[in-house]
Amino acid sequence: MAFINENYLKLKAGYLFPEIGRRVREFAAAYPDKDIIRMGIGDVTQPLTPTILKAFHDGVEELGNKNTFKGYGPEQGYDFLREAIALNDYQQRGVEISADEIFVSDGSKCDTGNIQEIFGDKNIIAICDPVYPVYADTTVMSGKTGECQSNGYFDNIVYMPCNEANGFIPELPVTRPDLIFLCFPNNPTGTVATRAILKTWVDYAIANKSIILYDAAYEAYITDDSIPHSIFEIEGARNVAIEFRSFSKTAGFTGTRCAFTVIPNELFAYDEQGNQVAVKPLWMRRHTTKFNGVSYPVQKAAAAIYSDEGKKEIKGLIRYYLENARLIRESLTEAGYTVFGGINAPYVWVKTKNNLTSWEFFDKLLNETNVVGTPGSGFGPSGEGYFRFSAFADRDKVIKAMERIKNISY
Repeated sequence: MAFINENYLKLKAGYLFPEIGRRVREFAAAYPDKDIIRMGIGDVTQPLTPTILKAFHDGVEELGNKNTFKGYGPEQGYDFLREAIALNDYQQRGVEISADEIFVSDGSKCDTGNIQEIFGDKNIIAICDPVYPVYADTTVMSGKTGECQSNGYFDNIVYMPCNEANGFIPELPVTRPDLIFLCFPNNPTGTVATRAILKTWVDYAIANKSIILYDAAYEAYITDDSIPHSIFEIEGARNVAIEFRSFSKTAGFTGTRCAFTVIPNELFAYDEQGNQVAVKPLWMRRHTTKFNGVSYPVQKAAAAIYSDEGKKEIKGLIRYYLENARLIRESLTEAGYTVFGGINAPYVWVKTKNNLTSWEFFDKLLNETNVVGTPGSGFGPSGEGYFRFSAFADRDKVIKAMERIKNISY
């Protein structure tokens, strides 16, 4: 008899974004003449920039030449990419991170979901509410939770509500967690964390022997010099944090897949006898056992991001999407909505009108304006009554969508 992993049965609904896709497909099939504008799933719309594309092509050409052909590469990533990441994303910002602490992967979604494999089942996980659904779902799948309660919370997860009252910044939990998921700039609310806020979290983790799992996938959208791009800019973080970053939203790699995780040499967890165990070798073991590395052309393209021309092109991409976010934020504000985010972040978080639920607002937008966004309740119970708009869209469609929403009837 083959037994299933019954933890999957605890999940009460399908993953958020496929459900959005299902509803949009059904609407499109029923109304094929409608011009649907998609601003829900955070997928980029602008093509790879010329410097990155050339490097990609060069990498493919090398695979067609016997003298430059590459087979299996190092699972952790090629040195040329890891060294470029360490230099440009960390060392030039005064942050002590070395290439051997960087693990290249095919996506931060995978890494934030897989990281729990190296930590024991008895760990208590803390997550924000609302938050990227992968954190909670993979905690359930890994067997670290009880059942889902009527309020949408799973037993044995420490939830940290983020709302207007606390500026969508989580407060330190009363119940001590072992692993703490934090995401800044935040998905879905678009909020950012100051240096003082991150210092409070690092100090808390040190005092409680906790580890912060820091998702910095959107750090490239930070334009305020006072806002940290990395948790490792905070003193003591090397002892208590793992950082996840991605090229998906930074450079349009959603279709090519490339990201990286940083685990400092000084990071330790504990066995059941209370002995310290270095975390990096455990991830190395997991990574080299279950992953064969990102393809050579993709890594060559990713390294081109750090060239002088690549940096200029990426800044242009970021400006494009941030301008979209500004247009969304200002247009919705003019239309009478209460709006958050969209500054130093590509997401705009909006409070629904007339006490509509998140999914009621989703259906209203889809049916009356043919605009698609993301229901806030899909990110957690505290997201009910809110809605996320993604700035990853073509400019003309953003403008058209905002004009339609301004004319919506209540």
